[in-house]
Amino acid sequence: MFENILRIYGLNPDKTNVQLFGDGLINHTWKVNAENGNFILQKVNNDVFKKPADIDENLTMLRNYLSKVNPEYLFVSPVSASNGQSLIHTDSGYYRLFPFVEGSTSVNALTSKDEAYEAAKQFGKFSKILDGFKAEELNITIPNFHNLILRYDQFTEACRNSSPERLEKAKDCIDFINEHQDIVDTYREIISNKNIPLRVIHHDTKINNVLFDGHNKGLCVIDLDTVMPGYFISDVGDMMRTYLCPATEEETDFSKIHIRKEFFKAIYDGYMDEMATVLTEDEKQYFNYAGKFIIYMQAIRFLADYLQNDIYYGAKYEDHNFNRAKNQIVLLQEYFKLEKELMK
Repeated sequence: MFENILRIYGLNPDKTNVQLFGDGLINHTWKVNAENGNFILQKVNNDVFKKPADIDENLTMLRNYLSKVNPEYLFVSPVSASNGQSLIHTDSGYYRLFPFVEGSTSVNALTSKDEAYEAAKQFGKFSKILDGFKAEELNITIPNFHNLILRYDQFTEACRNSSPERLEKAKDCIDFINEHQDIVDTYREIISNKNIPLRVIHHDTKINNVLFDGHNKGLCVIDLDTVMPGYFISDVGDMMRTYLCPATEEETDFSKIHIRKEFFKAIYDGYMDEMATVLTEDEKQYFNYAGKFIIYMQAIRFLADYLQNDIYYGAKYEDHNFNRAKNQIVLLQEYFKLEKELMK
């Protein structure tokens, strides 16, 4: 299956072993054990990333920048093939090959506040060392990915066009979203504030996008396809959404949804250990808001998809996205409680 691709990278197919690797939902990934080293082979999902070449260009720009200003940083970027290209386009799709970071591990679920701290520190470090890079030069790999204004507009459009049955079932959730439209208003204030700059932001800060060493210390961040210009609230908010609660967005027993306050402190400490001297005073005022921003937006996205008959995320069972939306609403309600405690 991969013989031609391996040869393009100068690898002998007869002396390599290729196996599926990880559990990523977007790109297909394999580990390649070759006679001259181990690698990660990845097929880019060009249904999600419409212009894979834009990702490749972003990684090249960042790699070149870091090689000059911070060459010791572990930046895991694609290797060049024999033709000098780091993105290979064949009849079966777009591929790239990464070096495998020996001795590294990743985790799929947080088990300790120390892991949350290390992850937050790595995402903060990533933005910090790229603070001198002009974020506007990066390609937008997923347009409007964290544009809350657009997401809210899509939600209201879904409400206008949904079936009466789904509208009735989702009435309480719809009312909740509308009651907290101030979260959208705050986002408008942020993007119009000249003291809140665009930065190089990862945009997908789930825990398995961090590599750890054998002592459970953070090494670097990976899965850089969503790296593009953005606001710091995207990275901080995504960590809060995915780190604070022991239950995932798939949990339907909502009694299991609660906030681990010590994990909030770990996120704050880890991120601010790197970014405290980089963030503007205006940015720092919105640190707590970041959690509301992402959780609210994800609730909107799940609810809008339910109202549109599950056309985006799909559904593994009836009411799947409806339950996901309720899950995120409960998480947001719990976050509101935490926010009140933090203000005391």
